[in-house]
Amino acid sequence: MAREVAGYLKLQVKGASANPSPPIGPALGSKGLNIMEFCKQFNARSQDKAGQVLPVLITYYTDKSFEFVIKTPPAPVLIMDAAKVKGGSAEPNRNKVGSVTWDQVKQIAETKMPDLNAFDIHSAMKMVAGTARSMGVTVSGKAPWES
Repeated sequence: MAREVAGYLKLQVKGASANPSPPIGPALGSKGLNIMEFCKQFNARSQDKAGQVLPVLITYYTDKSFEFVIKTPPAPVLIMDAAKVKGGSAEPNRNKVGSVTWDQVKQIAETKMPDLNAFDIHSAMKMVAGTARSMGVTVSGKAPWES
């Protein structure tokens, strides 16, 4: 018999560094889930992405068991790493904080492809470039599909 889904939780946790402190402990504890079991499993599955911010979708069941899916890092985090900036611009239409190349945009799009709503790499690149522009990061050069 299938387990009955009680709900979903979305968290953002640094890879390989989950611990019972906030935000993980209170979020899981309020649902009656085993916090240490989640931390052990998450740290084991995110060893290769240590230090990166990773979104996690936790599905928990009425019998207090859970499953989780680790997503790819958020596009803004990857863009800030590529542009070597601390944060986005408060006024992205006026103040530009950094620049990325189309090659960097392509790398980010390839990384994000499993979680994006895109069929091909060009569509994914357009999404990432739009995110960069909305952060005040310019995309330098000519788009590969315009050549």
